Amino acid sequence: MNASRIEHDFLGERAIPADAYYGIQTLRALENFHITGIPLKAEPLFVQALAYVKKGAALANRDLGVLDATLAGHIARACDRVMTGELDDQFLTDMIQGGAGTSVNMNANEVIANVALELMGKAKGEYQFCHPNNHVNCSQSTNDAYPTAFRIALNNKLQSYRDALAQLADAFAAKGEEFRNVLKMGRTQLQDAVPMSMGDEFKAFATNLREELLRIDDSRRLISEINMGATAIGTRVNAPEGYAELVTQHLRDITGLELVLAGDLIEATYDTGAYVQLSGVLKRTAVKLSKICNDLRLLSSGPRTGINEINLPPLQPGSSIMPGKVNPVVPEVVNQTAFYVIGADLTVTMAAEAGQLQLNVMEPVISFALFTSISYLTNAVHTLREKCVVGITANAAHAENLVRNSVGIVTQLNPVLGYETAAEIAKEALKTGKSVYQIAVTERQLLTQAKWDEIFTFENLIRPHFIQ
Repeated sequence: MNASRIEHDFLGERAIPADAYYGIQTLRALENFHITGIPLKAEPLFVQALAYVKKGAALANRDLGVLDATLAGHIARACDRVMTGELDDQFLTDMIQGGAGTSVNMNANEVIANVALELMGKAKGEYQFCHPNNHVNCSQSTNDAYPTAFRIALNNKLQSYRDALAQLADAFAAKGEEFRNVLKMGRTQLQDAVPMSMGDEFKAFATNLREELLRIDDSRRLISEINMGATAIGTRVNAPEGYAELVTQHLRDITGLELVLAGDLIEATYDTGAYVQLSGVLKRTAVKLSKICNDLRLLSSGPRTGINEINLPPLQPGSSIMPGKVNPVVPEVVNQTAFYVIGADLTVTMAAEAGQLQLNVMEPVISFALFTSISYLTNAVHTLREKCVVGITANAAHAENLVRNSVGIVTQLNPVLGYETAAEIAKEALKTGKSVYQIAVTERQLLTQAKWDEIFTFENLIRPHFIQ
């Protein structure tokens, strides 16, 4: 028979596994919430951030004389152990839960209390010496501790995502340099438009993604505003004078983040606008990534019957029935990841809207949506760079041949021959299959060979200058 200890709360007594650092309120959450099957430990940065918050609170309470210095020291050292990831396996509550995150907060309080008891030479559950609510949760509520930890974890998680996105943008820029002398056809509405450099096309992908780095930075600044010290609804009930400001300073020191105490703690306790903003940024980037992957799939389509201007790295057989078929599996998986993130944005939007009066109780699903979106996007961005972009090659001769035989190059003749004449040439070329060159130079002799060569140099095709 497994050994256990008895713990109680105001609902009654329960048996807790003797070796467990969590307690009765965590046990109740484990019994009540079976939603995602994904426990809190799956987000180690969130567990770490909860320990940051509890350590900051203990130090502030010590400084203000609310907690005995020795007890506060034990709590702080217990938090240090949690921060290392040593006790991640004790954070078991489901990521989506009722109660506005109370079960997450109590999971942290109970684990830290029992680790502190261990450091004091006491047994787990001897809460008269270090109590989850009275001591670890001192001067706090779930309603300020949970969102503060959430915002710290988001900040740290976003840094890794930002780094991955910057590396992907750099990879596209490097391809842009590699393909700078490759002539290809630009397309609008999937129809031939005007010539361009493949290098410029890939550099534009880099620029497109680098814009998102600035939006991530903006979002990180927004979520650096915290409501620690607000306690239940922002009135600072049960928190000593000066605590909010002091705990914020301790958290700045502990985390290294530029955290700022909200000016209106009542507003900050229910407001989730920063999450909506961040979610919108993630959706915006997902949309851009998906569009880029659509382009990569089109540009590599074929190989014999498609555009086939580029080759994606062949990673795996693409069919169980068609020999030799290789699919663009990496762009496809990034597309699918983007669809998830776009959907998660609606979840965040609805959850943020569902707030009522002084609290938004839907923050757990917001945290789940944002954490998973950032994780999935980070993985997708790494995969796209490592498994696809760095290995892309250009079919330069084929791409140039498409340009030379395209009717789209007739646009270059507008300044010389006028729109009407150029349109007639285009119409005849499309009807007969003849080239623009054959009609304009050889048959109609509207241009000399020298003029044609002047207009259709590589440099003038990719960076046109006005020629009459």
